[in-house]
Amino acid sequence: MTDDERLAVARDMFDAWNRQDWDRAIGLFAADGVLHSVMQDPLVGRDAIGERIRALTQGLERIELRVKALGVIDGRVFVERVDDFDVDGHHGEVPVVGILRIEDGLVTEWLEYYDRATLMRGMGLAADHVHS
Repeated sequence: MTDDERLAVARDMFDAWNRQDWDRAIGLFAADGVLHSVMQDPLVGRDAIGERIRALTQGLERIELRVKALGVIDGRVFVERVDDFDVDGHHGEVPVVGILRIEDGLVTEWLEYYDRATLMRGMGLAADHVHS
């Protein structure tokens, strides 16, 4: 894949999140893809990723992944963004850095770096809340 093709897949993923099109977002992962919020255990496989996305987005009223910087380094897509969201009447904004490995038009690995306590506060939850 070219870098432009990788960036197009990443933009498609971010657009799916912004539109809350979870089927599309989940479908952009490879069958054996990995979603890893680095402060938690990685999720492996489209089914596990889909379960987590659907659980995490219950009560989500609105989300916008505001991309600040996007580029490709050594074949991986790097994104700096702010996730701006409303969930169950709470508003949150979380700075995030993501690194996506994209092969054959699908995300094979997505690493996410953010402050979990900031995310939990934005969702109106305790910082030590465990979401299954």
